[in-house]
Amino acid sequence: MEALTRQSLSVCPFVKKHSTAAFKRMSQSSALVSQAAHCPVVGPAMKRGLATSAGATVAAPAASTASANTSFDFDALFQGDLAKKRSDKSYRFFNNINRLAAEFPKAHRKNEADKVTVWCSNDYLGMGRNPQVLAAMKTALERYGSGAGGTRNIAGHNRHAIALEAELANLHKQDAALVFTSCMVANDAVLSLLGQKIKDLVIFSDSLNHASMIQGIRNSRAKKHVFKHNDLEDLERLLKQYPKSTPKLIAFESVYSMCGSVAPIEKICDLAQQYGALTFLDEVHAVGMYGPHGAGVAEHLDFEEHLRSGIASPSRKTIMERVDMITGTLGKAYGAVGGYVAGKRDLIDWLRSYAPGFIFTTTLPPAVMAGAAAAIRYQRATLKDRVLQQQNTRYVKDTLRSLGIPVIPNPSHIVPILVGNAADAKKASDLLLEKHSIYVQAINYPTVPIGEERLRITPTPGHGKELSDELITAVVSVFEELNLKKVDAWEKEGGHCGVGLKGVAPMEHLWTDAQLALKDSDLNKNVVEPVIEGLEVSSGVRI
Repeated sequence: MEALTRQSLSVCPFVKKHSTAAFKRMSQSSALVSQAAHCPVVGPAMKRGLATSAGATVAAPAASTASANTSFDFDALFQGDLAKKRSDKSYRFFNNINRLAAEFPKAHRKNEADKVTVWCSNDYLGMGRNPQVLAAMKTALERYGSGAGGTRNIAGHNRHAIALEAELANLHKQDAALVFTSCMVANDAVLSLLGQKIKDLVIFSDSLNHASMIQGIRNSRAKKHVFKHNDLEDLERLLKQYPKSTPKLIAFESVYSMCGSVAPIEKICDLAQQYGALTFLDEVHAVGMYGPHGAGVAEHLDFEEHLRSGIASPSRKTIMERVDMITGTLGKAYGAVGGYVAGKRDLIDWLRSYAPGFIFTTTLPPAVMAGAAAAIRYQRATLKDRVLQQQNTRYVKDTLRSLGIPVIPNPSHIVPILVGNAADAKKASDLLLEKHSIYVQAINYPTVPIGEERLRITPTPGHGKELSDELITAVVSVFEELNLKKVDAWEKEGGHCGVGLKGVAPMEHLWTDAQLALKDSDLNKNVVEPVIEGLEVSSGVRI
């Protein structure tokens, strides 16, 4: 009980507002135990039964007549939880950042004259200010208005949804696609429906999967196994526990956004085929960024074949075609908002017909869908943005490493800088913003595990050498001013998060030097303004 009291002193509103003398008076009667039951820290612990120093358990007291007639103290619960967030330094402050389209990657704060350089946006290619995207959105907005008018089931279908879903199906060389209001909704809707509708389905989930996938799996009520991140042996060990006839699904991402690691997609597809599993691939942080046409890592793994064939399917079955369902976002590299799933015709039609997350959600506005479709068409025929983004990323990563800054190694476009605790990560972020006019948000729990807090930097085509040098100088200055651990310090501790590990070969970039040397003129001519027919499945397949 003493340990609980000490913990409560820092977070519990009830404890804070009573004096020591008041507690002594209450301890002489049953009042202290009765009141403690309402504490957001002590109360739940008492109900669970905590071991005392003598090995006994403290049970929750029987409710008295007075407490039974007292309303639950919701405010105390909220205040207690918020206090805990502040106490463990995971409480989040949102900075007022207003991105300037005409000055990308600049933004202004509350005062428009107070400008900063944004280094943590997921608008990876700067498509949020692309002239073709803006023109398509303006045209649709002026003709069709600001909203969609409701769900597709009520307000009807429209040409923008048909065109966008056709573009997405073509991009991933799948039969069909279905657009949602976000990929958070798409992942939840698809995974939850699969588990609820497929009897005895077992889901195998990578340990670093995004919260949207975790939520969907939880809502599916299906049996699940979590395999170690990118660990094929652990995944196969779990798959082996079930006969091939048991329905299975492997859920994973291509690029894991907080560490930048990349999944072994082809080998996971091999295991899925061997053990009779469906594959669910989240390409949220890869669409627009990888492959000759921006379809993601699955396309990138067969780069030469897709480069030659353009919008057509290559002569052999590719890794991208082996994946059963691919989800992605329109809100990151494509600069708009929304999410989607692409796959076989019947699967997409089934999701359209049964998924509550699609059926009961107002569809995206016409202007948003028109802008997203324009972004996909632009990036399909444009290599230069992806190439420049990768070149800027390499420069930032390589230079920071050469200066001893602990960049978590990965082969992708993410530049995670290890800090190691929430308080220092917040201080570093604040110092970069206030002293150097550089905005990089601190990443802490629950986005990353406690002890793995970091700064997450995402270069874009607009972050050239001059801005990159400003960032690098500022990061080094902040590390020295706050006395943060550099690579040599992590090395002395045996390494952490891949930083400071001895005898580890440098990680190869996903984009090769030969691929980075390609020009837009090297693309197949059929990707330039292709005519793509609408899909029947978008509005229902007539029987």
